[in-house]
Amino acid sequence: QVQLVESGGDLVQPGGSLKLSCTASRSIFSINAMGWYRQAPGKERELVAAITSGGNTNYADSVKGRFSISTDNFKNTVYLHMNSLKPEDTAVYYCHARRLDHGIMYDYWGQGTQVTVSS
Repeated sequence: QVQLVESGGDLVQPGGSLKLSCTASRSIFSINAMGWYRQAPGKERELVAAITSGGNTNYADSVKGRFSISTDNFKNTVYLHMNSLKPEDTAVYYCHARRLDHGIMYDYWGQGTQVTVSS
């Protein structure tokens, strides 16, 4: 089992920056991949950014060059650094973890944190 607790969502003006944090209940060395998804009203949940245990990263085209994902292994925390925010970035952001356990891949989700980009 992996519990994920997110924080950092807020109301921010267009062009602003925000950092989301997600802390896992166990060492992220034991987690195969972590990432951030988002879901805007009336839209499907979409991948924003992900990072594997080997350090490989993947970003949605819409956030490349503006967002970056990083981890602090000692704090069991993954971060999403968001810059040059746009109104279309408004969504609930969910932390995700994928862990292989005895040959079975499990997916875990946080409760979500609201990001609103508006003037």
